[in-house]
Amino acid sequence: MPNFTLPRPARITRGQKVSAALVATASCAAALAFTAAPSNAETTAADAPATVKPVSANGLPLTAKDRADDGKKAQRAASSVTAGHLKVTAVEKQGHAAEQAANRSVERKAISKPKAAPKRYANNLDGWIRESLAIMKDKGIPGSYEGLHRNIMRESSGNPNAVNDWDINAINGVPSKGLLQVIQPTFDTYHVAGTPHKLTDPIANITAAANYAAHRYGSIDNVNSAY
Repeated sequence: MPNFTLPRPARITRGQKVSAALVATASCAAALAFTAAPSNAETTAADAPATVKPVSANGLPLTAKDRADDGKKAQRAASSVTAGHLKVTAVEKQGHAAEQAANRSVERKAISKPKAAPKRYANNLDGWIRESLAIMKDKGIPGSYEGLHRNIMRESSGNPNAVNDWDINAINGVPSKGLLQVIQPTFDTYHVAGTPHKLTDPIANITAAANYAAHRYGSIDNVNSAY
């Protein structure tokens, strides 16, 4: 057999053994310390509270679309409130403007509408009859132009100062006077308010006589003789 000579293993001194033991011991301690103490990142992640995510009405987390829809709803709600406020304000302004316009219209009517001037009648028999008829109409006393004119012409011939000094009334001290020959007691009883309280005044005489005839005969038109 071939004669092989095995190399002799290197000798390790005592000092080298001690150093190696110390290195091994230090490495184990470091490994144990790294394993036992979690890193800062791990500690923060473990200790931090879970993030609360918003959810929808059905309990599911809100998506980006849900948040966008909520934003649009909020904008529409705000727009609706603003529009409602503007509408209310516009209605209030319109009502105020209409009220002011109505007030101005009333003021213009009050200013622009002059009072009707009283109608003037001629100071003659025709004018006296026409004015008397207007008063009679207002007071509801019946009579016509023809009825008044006919009786006036028979009684006084149209003389407002005519006086009867020969009949029974004259004998009794209360003569008939005026256009329609009325005695004072009759005139006082049937005098029409708004006319002069004077027996021989043409208007007062005619209206009082017509009022008396209306009560006794129904109308001056029904009188065709002494009454």
